Amino acid sequence: MILSDLRLPDHDGIDLLRWLNEKNKQIPLIIMTGYADIQSAVQVMKLGACDYIAKPVNPDELLKKINEAFHTSPLIKKAKTSSRNESSPSDYLEGKSDIAKQLYNYVRLVAPTNMSVLIYGASGTGKEYVAHRIHQLSKRANSPFIAVDCGSIPKELAASEFFGHVKGAFTGALTDKTGAFIAANGGTIFLDEIGNLSYEVQIQLLRALQERKIRPVGSMKEYQVDVRLVTATNEDLEQAIAKGNFREDLFHRINEFTLHMPRLKDRYEDILLFANFFLDQANQEMEKHLIGFDEKASQALLAYNWPGNLRQMKNIIRRATLLATGKYISLNELSELQSNVMATPSMSLRNEETEKLHIIEALKQTGNNKSRAAQLLGIDRKTLYNKLKYYHISEF
Repeated sequence: MILSDLRLPDHDGIDLLRWLNEKNKQIPLIIMTGYADIQSAVQVMKLGACDYIAKPVNPDELLKKINEAFHTSPLIKKAKTSSRNESSPSDYLEGKSDIAKQLYNYVRLVAPTNMSVLIYGASGTGKEYVAHRIHQLSKRANSPFIAVDCGSIPKELAASEFFGHVKGAFTGALTDKTGAFIAANGGTIFLDEIGNLSYEVQIQLLRALQERKIRPVGSMKEYQVDVRLVTATNEDLEQAIAKGNFREDLFHRINEFTLHMPRLKDRYEDILLFANFFLDQANQEMEKHLIGFDEKASQALLAYNWPGNLRQMKNIIRRATLLATGKYISLNELSELQSNVMATPSMSLRNEETEKLHIIEALKQTGNNKSRAAQLLGIDRKTLYNKLKYYHISEF
């Protein structure tokens, strides 16, 4: 987004708008002007500005206009839709833990059908990726995938976001707008945090799903739509139904098949996989060449509880990649995790006596889970089995 004064040293904001249009730069623009007369306001709006604001600028008013632009600008919506449609399986990692394998077995099972899918999961667990993966593995893969964040839509704009509007339908409706349902026609629509929708909007959504028809706000014309619905939430919708906050009929409409996203802390075998995956992404983004994580950093990653799940890990790894000066990320770059490092003996295997003790300790800590114990010790599973046999260590 661009915030520009109408009067600039060499040109003016109107020239900037014309240049953006000529270059096909899809960037929303708000004009500040001390000459807030009708003529200049009309001119900048006709040229495609999102809005204008009179000087001296009131900060609260400016923030309000910026927020409105982010919610209503077709340029921003187009950019969001484009970026989401361009994502691919290489943007993510499924994992090798048993719980991850089970999840993606279900994904591959339900994807070819036309069933509506409800994805439960905490924030940051990767619900949108799973929704996109369902689309990619479906018969609609060559049609649009449109994602809508229901948690960020103001109640008064929800109908416009879903169904579109015609020019003049309400104040600020300067052009026709294509809603998410028409944009997704023939493909998949993903409604994230569906539990945040108001009761009134739930009724409108249910009607659209039942009748497979939508009517843009301010229009008398109905449009037939064919979409595959995938929704997600981090709250218990059945409790919301009991409290009268969510419609039971809508719940049954969206919940033909349910998926549950595991928390990162429950995917122990995947933690270092994801850490290295995010490191590869950060290396590419920052043009760095870090090799991996040293032993203490790896232990810290495995020991941490990850309340923010994959999203938190990605942010922490990006920051650590930026700060790292050597070949490996060390505990110094993972300051957020240092207070959570296990209070356990070093897992480096120095001699046979300490090696045996460390193997036993690792097995105890992991509930005799060989894969987790091997990761904690920094060895592979086959090596661990050989050492168990060598030291005559039985299960705990």
